[in-house]
Amino acid sequence: MKTNPPGKKIALIAYITFIGMIVAYYMNRDKNFEFAHWHLKNMFGLFLLLIISQVTQAYINMEIGEVLWVLAFVLWIFSIIMASLNIKRAIPFFSEKFQHWFRFLD
Repeated sequence: MKTNPPGKKIALIAYITFIGMIVAYYMNRDKNFEFAHWHLKNMFGLFLLLIISQVTQAYINMEIGEVLWVLAFVLWIFSIIMASLNIKRAIPFFSEKFQHWFRFLD
């Protein structure tokens, strides 16, 4: 039987909207689970992608914004599935960048 990595529950909480990400950040702040940190950074990047899609949709181009929104949604679902399967790799290219850019979340 496969065991769950430490911080799996926190990682899954991180994917429950922006509020869940904040709650998970504070839950993991003292415990420092690597699995949870990784997924927190991933969710933060997805949240920023969602904000960018909304701004693009409202002020730049409706169709491009909708494509970005669908992309963010699909990547969010994919990331939740990866977290539930105890996998740290989620989004090709983006996850690697999110881990580098959002080090302040450690």
